[in-house]
Amino acid sequence: MIHESSVRSSFYRPAWIVLGTLALAGCAGQGPAQFLGVAPPSGGVAHPENAAPAIGKTSGNVALLVPLTGPLAPYGQALENAAKLVFPADASPSLDVRDTGGTPQGAAAAAQAAIAAGDGIILGPLTSPEAHAVAPIATGAGVNVLSFTNDSSVASPGIWPLGISPRQQVDRVMEVAAGQGRTQMAALLPDTDFGRQLGSDISAESARLSEPSPQIVFFDQDFNSVNHAVREVSDFSSRGEQIENEIRQARNLDTAAGREQARQLEHQQIPPPPFNTLFIGATRADTLAEFATFLPYYDVNQPQVQFLGPALWAPLATQMAHQSVLLGAMYAAPDPAAAAAFNTKYQATYGAAAPSIANLGFDAAAIAKLAASQGNYTTSVLTAPAGFTGTDGTLVLAPNGQVQRGLAVFQVAPQTPAVVSPAPTQLRPPVG
Repeated sequence: MIHESSVRSSFYRPAWIVLGTLALAGCAGQGPAQFLGVAPPSGGVAHPENAAPAIGKTSGNVALLVPLTGPLAPYGQALENAAKLVFPADASPSLDVRDTGGTPQGAAAAAQAAIAAGDGIILGPLTSPEAHAVAPIATGAGVNVLSFTNDSSVASPGIWPLGISPRQQVDRVMEVAAGQGRTQMAALLPDTDFGRQLGSDISAESARLSEPSPQIVFFDQDFNSVNHAVREVSDFSSRGEQIENEIRQARNLDTAAGREQARQLEHQQIPPPPFNTLFIGATRADTLAEFATFLPYYDVNQPQVQFLGPALWAPLATQMAHQSVLLGAMYAAPDPAAAAAFNTKYQATYGAAAPSIANLGFDAAAIAKLAASQGNYTTSVLTAPAGFTGTDGTLVLAPNGQVQRGLAVFQVAPQTPAVVSPAPTQLRPPVG
């Protein structure tokens, strides 16, 4: 299963020893990926507690496990196209492409065949069930895996899920909000696996930031459920219902005095909601339009309450800007500028725009190419503390399989989304 956010943290900036930087932008007159070695900063020291175990092969070709048949084949083809920009037909090492069919059984068989062929590292597979099927096979053979899923439960030593996870999005945007004094969190989330994961991640990040426990309400994708969810989270029954009843009673008097009393009550200030930050997990334009109707109706408005959302708001931001209620809402996502050169190369090579999933294929292939250029695919190379700079920004691979990403934070604005916190280029290596 692909999470809603897979087809497209908090960050720190101390000086960590730079073991290698992977530049994936591509330069005029050069290949699709240029590899740069960067010297350690003055006074930099290694941190043995973050040392990686010696997992991985020291030679072999690069296996790419993607669905080339079945309903997920278009995603697999995009991933293969992107990887071939790094590993053309005459590349050494070569790219060993194997079809998973988009199933756990197919992925397991493809992994076994790749390992039997002597491949030194595995890129893929695409989905969470496939990755879970491949993990024990690869781990048993001592082969490292850069998977395309965003399911962080796949993570373990030697297995890295490269997809942008809900936790990465939540941590980044909540930290920026907290820096603005927005520390009382509530959330309206879809009653799906994706929404439940968002809820778990919001609770975890609130605890990490020493914030109060968030109020979380789940909704179904229908008008009445959205109405009920907004009313519940807003606590409108205790904030504004009494005033509404008094206005109604005054009007029912049908007298001049009653009408005057109703007019005065209408100008009475309704108390604010019991939070100053609201994470809205809606990922469809029609559902967001419904929220834009109900939020002001129940007196939940910006700037009194800062609205936050997932990375899937990025392609919806222009539509959201037409809803004045949502102007100023923030979300964390990759900065498109980081992928500009890759998108140009993909378009020129294949005559079509690169699907967002293709970014993962290119980045994984470029990391593997860099590892091969340094002589091996071992964890000590893949977990370089400086991390890698890819089409979706900076990422650092931890020894325990967790992935930290440098996402930008955007704000919905009238013309185009505005960057309110640029994507960091240096990340503290995750512990693990």
